[in-house]
Amino acid sequence: MEKELEKNIEVITKDITSYIPHNILEIISAYAFSLLMALLIFIIGKWAVNKVVTVLGKVLRKVKGMEETLIRFLENIVYYALMIIVLLTALGKLGVETTSFLAILGAAGLAIGLALKDSLGNFASGVMIILFKPFKVGDTVTAGGVTGTVKEVGIFSSIFVTADNQKIIVPNGSITTGSITNVNAYETRRIDLVIGIGYKDDIKKAKEVLTNVATSNEKVLVDKGISVVVSELAESSVNFTINVWVKTSDYSEVRFYLLENIKLSFDNEGISIPYPQQDVHHYNKI
Repeated sequence: MEKELEKNIEVITKDITSYIPHNILEIISAYAFSLLMALLIFIIGKWAVNKVVTVLGKVLRKVKGMEETLIRFLENIVYYALMIIVLLTALGKLGVETTSFLAILGAAGLAIGLALKDSLGNFASGVMIILFKPFKVGDTVTAGGVTGTVKEVGIFSSIFVTADNQKIIVPNGSITTGSITNVNAYETRRIDLVIGIGYKDDIKKAKEVLTNVATSNEKVLVDKGISVVVSELAESSVNFTINVWVKTSDYSEVRFYLLENIKLSFDNEGISIPYPQQDVHHYNKI
């Protein structure tokens, strides 16, 4: 029995050893070397990528006008792009065919690009807004069909708050494809008013009243000039155009002041503000 058992064990051992290559040690050492090199490439590559991203961030932060949001986004893009290269290099060292990976990545990138073309367009518009600064946080802007105060400028969208305190999120693509009106772009603004008086009223007296009202408000920038001129002999009125300059922050307050006090002063002086002729006809028909 013992001899038969030894014989069976010897047969099994021969069968197993027949499947083991004679150069097993060389194969193991070769793979071990490749694995070690792949690990070294990955570790050193990751360290180098982090260094590159750190240097890139420092350089970008020294550029005047660069927003932190854009800097971080660019850092992430560069980091993942370089890490893909490092991973492919490490896999290639292990003998993995990376050509198929590149083809898959290319196809995936194309599919993602087509699926997210609107988002990519918004991203490009966000970069343009951040770089060229047509407006900044706190400005009152008309853009993308919305008028409001800018609360946030993001990579893909911007946030506006309207005068009645509504929050509106506007895609950046909608902002850059149309005109942008920035109310706060300059420190001063000009108020333009058109005021009509009746043909029977005294033009010189009306002009004096309008000038006095314009100069009576201390927030009007008198040194920049005040203009009160007859601009049109309209169908039912003699129209004056009043131009005064104010600080941008005082625009609405001074405009409301002028309108109210022009009406009160005209009433006190007996100067009429006629209805448009078409409105008079309408009321007569009623």
